[in-house]
Amino acid sequence: MIVSFIAGKPPPVLSLTPLEVLLFLNTWYYAVYFVAEILLFIYKSQLLPYTSANLTLDLVMLFLYLGVEIMRIFFGSKGNLCQRKVPLTISLVLLGPSTIMAVYYMLLQTYVLRLEVIINAILLVFYVFELVLYTVGLISFSSVIISD
Repeated sequence: MIVSFIAGKPPPVLSLTPLEVLLFLNTWYYAVYFVAEILLFIYKSQLLPYTSANLTLDLVMLFLYLGVEIMRIFFGSKGNLCQRKVPLTISLVLLGPSTIMAVYYMLLQTYVLRLEVIINAILLVFYVFELVLYTVGLISFSSVIISD
């Protein structure tokens, strides 16, 4: 659907409220997730024979994951609220590394606890819903042409 606007009339609001709510919830969930992972690393380092190289690698990757997740949520929210395709696309691209990291912490890290499988599975569910809403947002932002 292509819509053309006459000067003087404001463009329609195309921001997706469900996407914004999901990004907000994901922000809080990831904060809890990050703290839980740090506490689980402390727990695992005390009880399991964790080599310092593996522990360092897993912790460095967790902090890199934090940086990617902060950028992804920022660009997703900014792109949605400003109805811009570029920030939303950046967030969509960053969803790939975030998903890979969630799968890594769910299945591939040195020691995986059942609690980590559960919290990463919840995070992956967030990512699936966000992928769908990113796609809907990009389609809706692309379908509108504003003529000045």
